[in-house]
Amino acid sequence: MPLIRNAFKRLHFPVDIMAQCVRWYLAYSLSLRDLEEMMAERGIHVDHSTLHRRVIRLVPLLDKVFRRHKRAVGRRWRMDETYIKIKGQWKYLYRAVDTAGQTIDFLLTAKRDAASALRFFRKAIRYHCEPEVVTIDKSGANTADLATLNMGKPEAETMTIRQSKYLNNLIEQDHRNIKRRIRPMLGFKSFRR
Repeated sequence: MPLIRNAFKRLHFPVDIMAQCVRWYLAYSLSLRDLEEMMAERGIHVDHSTLHRRVIRLVPLLDKVFRRHKRAVGRRWRMDETYIKIKGQWKYLYRAVDTAGQTIDFLLTAKRDAASALRFFRKAIRYHCEPEVVTIDKSGANTADLATLNMGKPEAETMTIRQSKYLNNLIEQDHRNIKRRIRPMLGFKSFRR
């Protein structure tokens, strides 16, 4: 991964060690201080703030690389939003998964309104093809936005909108994984980064 190697040029720690720490931080529910302790046990003394800087630097690069190699998602989406605490205030995380439970896309917003839902759908459709069927809960904003996206299309090309809270159990249960990772952090400290 030359893109990642270039990001770590002229740094104190080898690329392999930093990449491994970033991978563990993203894959498991570990804090940066836990990683600092794990590396110290292996004889590598790295500060948690150094790890944090590397995470911030490497994650956008990894996102670009992984998006190119991501498997194609299914044509039937389940979409829902959940609440996440950021700086003591509740914000909204829009998420969509396919029938296999693979995350399609997500968007973190300050408001839960029609504009945010429309922005989420446009972002998801831009990175992936347009779905055949979208299952949502009884949210009026989501219904209106999907109708807006369907407007002006021939009947054969429109997305089918299913509204059922029971068919959305797959994504509702998937929210647990998000909350499980956030709970030890007591929410996020900043909305922007």
